Amino acid sequence: MKSEKKPLVVILGPTAVGKSSLALALAERWKTEIVSVDAMQIYKYMDIGTAKPSVSERSLVPHHMIDIVSPDEDYNAGRYEWEASQAIHQIHCSEKIPLLVGGCGLYLKAVLYGFFQGPKVDLNLRNQLKDEMKKGEGYLYEKLKQIDPQSAQKLHPNDHPRVIRALEVYLQTGIPMSVYQKDHSFKKARYQTRVIGLTRNSKDLYSRIEKRIDKMIEMGLIEEVEKLLELDYSENSTALQGLGYKQIIAALKGKYSMNEAIQILKRDTRHYAKRQFTWFRKVENVHWIDLTEQIPLEDVLNQIQNLSMDLFA
Repeated sequence: MKSEKKPLVVILGPTAVGKSSLALALAERWKTEIVSVDAMQIYKYMDIGTAKPSVSERSLVPHHMIDIVSPDEDYNAGRYEWEASQAIHQIHCSEKIPLLVGGCGLYLKAVLYGFFQGPKVDLNLRNQLKDEMKKGEGYLYEKLKQIDPQSAQKLHPNDHPRVIRALEVYLQTGIPMSVYQKDHSFKKARYQTRVIGLTRNSKDLYSRIEKRIDKMIEMGLIEEVEKLLELDYSENSTALQGLGYKQIIAALKGKYSMNEAIQILKRDTRHYAKRQFTWFRKVENVHWIDLTEQIPLEDVLNQIQNLSMDLFA
């Protein structure tokens, strides 16, 4: 019996594993559209450091959830869930199977299962918490550990936007975010979903990460960051605290040499890839494809096609 839920295909994997090129080829084969599941590609003017699909690639296949907000604009998973769901609905109305592509676990979880919104943002409270960050690295994280240890355990100490949001929820309601999320549960799947996970062994993946960063520098990442600062976007904004941006800014401010900043960026990106894998291990029913052995693209596409045949029925 055919499922009443609308079909959806997800391509997930760590940064630099090869998601974008494979997804582009798959979307061309299926004549469908791509919905980006990336927390940084949403920002305008940030192309190189986010490894955004090129203009020519986007002319071949329509992409959604790219270049939708300015770097100084607040954005969250609740807003992503709403806007991405609208894009998915639009693609379904065209009788196509949407292709979700990316490595942001929180955004993917939000769109597949719904998202706990929490109280509206209190800008005064948010600014107060941002001021408290000046008391020292990790100050807000330690504060969160005291009032909501379960949320703190799930977050990286340097993930300032989410640490601040968890603190906001508690300070506005008196109830820890972890309690709200437990009640929300994220258990009801919205779509008939096929999840394809791409992986490589660590040596291969780390080599690709380093080569990608070297290419970003060659393409003008430093100049891109300088331009963002010239446009008066705050170095403390969520956007400019992203990988590739905060490290270059630190070098431009004299904290490191540029070569040191690039090496730190490579290290931090490797660590980020590890965290992505930690999250992916919690995703159910992932069909993993190991790209380490340089499988021909056509063979990978055929494999995904065979795994997804029931969605086309």
